[in-house]
Amino acid sequence: MAKNKTAETEVKVTDFIHSFVDNDQKKEDSFRLIELMQEWSGFEAKMWGPSIIGFGSYHYKYASGHEGDAPLIAFSPRKAAFSLYVYSAREDNKHLLDNFGKFKITKGCIYIKKLSDIDISVLEKMCLDSIAYCEEHHECACRN
Repeated sequence: MAKNKTAETEVKVTDFIHSFVDNDQKKEDSFRLIELMQEWSGFEAKMWGPSIIGFGSYHYKYASGHEGDAPLIAFSPRKAAFSLYVYSAREDNKHLLDNFGKFKITKGCIYIKKLSDIDISVLEKMCLDSIAYCEEHHECACRN
């Protein structure tokens, strides 16, 4: 079975931000996201793979037999936009997107240009909902 590309690393988050992010506003937003996500998750920021900043972890296993670990919530300050890994669309939480702000979404993540484009209280609800979902459905560090 292939090894997951996105695994927790020993790279320091602050070193990554200072070396990877070349925009002052994006750096400021990155450090603010770290503060918020640490507060909401109760976990310190860790690097996952070369460019994802994650908080906590859970273990998943698919019906195919593929399994691995992933952060409970995460983001990446990519060049074009922030990638937020904080939301899984379900019937009971789709309403959260209604008042979120300016964003684009794909199956795997939400893209935002800057924090001022979104409602932080809605982001908090998404993060807490995602953590609760992982806690209910997976082996999760949030149970400790």
